[in-house]
Amino acid sequence: MPWPRLRGHGAFLGDGLAALSDLDLAGLEDALAAGGFVRSHAGPLLREFYRGAGEIDFSRLRCGPRIAAWVTSRFEPVGSTIQRRVVSNDGTVKLLIGFPDGGAVESVLMPSHRPDRAACCVSSQIGCAMGCDFCASTRRGLERNLTASEIVEQFLHLKREADALGRRLTSLVFMGMGEPLHNLDQVLCAIKRIADPDLGGLGWRQVTVSTVGIVPGIARLAEADLNVNLALSLHAPDDHTRARIVPVNRRYSVREIVAAARIFWEKTGRIVIIEYCMLDGINDSDEQAEMLASLLDGFRAHVNLIPYNNVGAGLSGAAYQQPSQERMRAFARILGARGVVAHFRDRRGDDVSAACGQLRETATVS
Repeated sequence: MPWPRLRGHGAFLGDGLAALSDLDLAGLEDALAAGGFVRSHAGPLLREFYRGAGEIDFSRLRCGPRIAAWVTSRFEPVGSTIQRRVVSNDGTVKLLIGFPDGGAVESVLMPSHRPDRAACCVSSQIGCAMGCDFCASTRRGLERNLTASEIVEQFLHLKREADALGRRLTSLVFMGMGEPLHNLDQVLCAIKRIADPDLGGLGWRQVTVSTVGIVPGIARLAEADLNVNLALSLHAPDDHTRARIVPVNRRYSVREIVAAARIFWEKTGRIVIIEYCMLDGINDSDEQAEMLASLLDGFRAHVNLIPYNNVGAGLSGAAYQQPSQERMRAFARILGARGVVAHFRDRRGDDVSAACGQLRETATVS
């Protein structure tokens, strides 16, 4: 039975039109009860919806033809559409996903070195207001927050891509466009649908939420107690350097941000990932490596060193460069000698502008 194309892409409406991606278990239970059906069908329907990456194969269910007809006449499947798909030489897939309510974001599938696995990167906002000078997502500013449904549908599109490659999604990071902690309510709703074993089934520990350092948001994420990971985009160990490349540092100092991350670690037991984009002559000196090590002393954090990916001139007009391999290795050696666990992130998808800091498309899609 074909899915109808319905207008509207928000919460459950009185006339029954909704996107299934916008409903949690309780929401679908209520909708079924309002339609005269038993609530217990909601779980199997949603599990099949996520298993099928946004499609329901009713032949796999025991709900009967009447419920199948009712669901297909009142709900739309994934309402967003893939407007552009590009594939990197290393197999990374970048999708431009357009939404019925306007706007588009880029999301990325990264095949693992293991042939049966893949990771994915999703966006939390259309554009970004943070103004990080080395990141392309800030170029057009912030257009709007994404809904939980729009975040979930990125996951579904990427899951379908992984399925087609014979791979299983094993991790998801909120490291695409936007600042997740400025849209935390919707991000938390999306995580609950994506990670819950009875819905998306990805698993809580397979989700990482990144932030440039929104201190109250870090506290809220810890209080949510979802057992997810935190990635802190630090990029400099001192306020002078960080304020130059990450403007939010003018509101929250390096020490305030790291203190909030420490509290997250203490409350949740989850090791914090410190993201550090290496910029030649800006944040890559031996002295700054020593400062970073001192800042993280006694803190179970892993430093993810990210060689800068070219995005052209920043908002300030500055043009950045990647440090030499020897300079980056020297930086890493100092961290290691001080007992800090540090790794270099593999460069993936930079030939199609899908690498860290390169996502930028926000054009409205009709």
